[in-house]
Amino acid sequence: MGFQFTRKLTIEWGHCDPAGIVFNPRFFEFFDWSTALLVRAALGVEKADMVAAYGIVGIPVVDTRATFLRPSRYGEEIEIVSSVTAVGRSSFEIAHKLFNKAELAVEGHEKRVWTIRDARDGRLKSQVLPEDVARKLSGA
Repeated sequence: MGFQFTRKLTIEWGHCDPAGIVFNPRFFEFFDWSTALLVRAALGVEKADMVAAYGIVGIPVVDTRATFLRPSRYGEEIEIVSSVTAVGRSSFEIAHKLFNKAELAVEGHEKRVWTIRDARDGRLKSQVLPEDVARKLSGA
């Protein structure tokens, strides 16, 4: 297992559907935010500084999925544990475990790609992860 980051979040009114439970797409927002916080913690730099330091456009999602095990409701405090599970040549994967009252409520997965803008045509393309980034994400 690679680098890990944990955060707590209180479910707000705007996260919920009319039934008072978290609207499922919101979990993907939670995971996206958790990934940004994990990368910031692993690399020790803010996103703007990371973009400037490495010349990247970003780390877009190329695969995501989730398994919903139990609902979360307005006012509840949840905990999200995000862990790097794989570091590839130009991508990395993250597992998210969302706990509600110490019970696993949602499991999520993302695959992200280290992305630059091609100088020739301006299109986005993958870039090999810098050695220090791969090492830090791996938890080394």
